[in-house]
Formats: sequence, structure tokens, C-alpha cells
Amino acid sequence: MLETLYNYFGFVGSLIFSFVIFIFFVFWIAGVAGITSRNRPMAKQIIFFSLAIFIPPYPVLWLIADMIKQKRQLRRL
Repeated sequence: MLETLYNYFGFVGSLIFSFVIFIFFVFWIAGVAGITSRNRPMAKQIIFFSLAIFIPPYPVLWLIADMIKQKRQLRRL
């Protein structure tokens, strides 16, 4: 698989592609941790946790939206 990636993208392309996948994985884990850390009723908690696990872009988008919301709150202070 690594050889195919290298042959398809070249050295620099495969390095950038691997870095982007790694960053996405880190954001996904951070998003899942953020989603599950909130106190919600159990039924909603299960729904949000299921979305976070089975739809990987959801936690990343949630994390970005949460960072934007926090930035706006800090600017109000």
C-alpha cells in the first residue's frame, strides 16, 4: 500500500497526503472526546456518540464549529 501511494503521488505528495490523514485522525479523536464529554440525556448521548464513530467527518466539523463558537465568545469579553 505504501508503494502504491508513493508511485501515485511521489515522495512529496505521499508525505503531504500522510500528514493530512494524520491531522484528520487527530482532529477526529479530539472531536469524539469533545462530543462525549458534554452532559446530555442518555438517548441524545448515544445518538451523538454513534454519529461521531460511524461518520468520521462529523466530529471534525463539530470541533471546528466549537472552536469558532469559543473564539466568538472570547471576543465578546
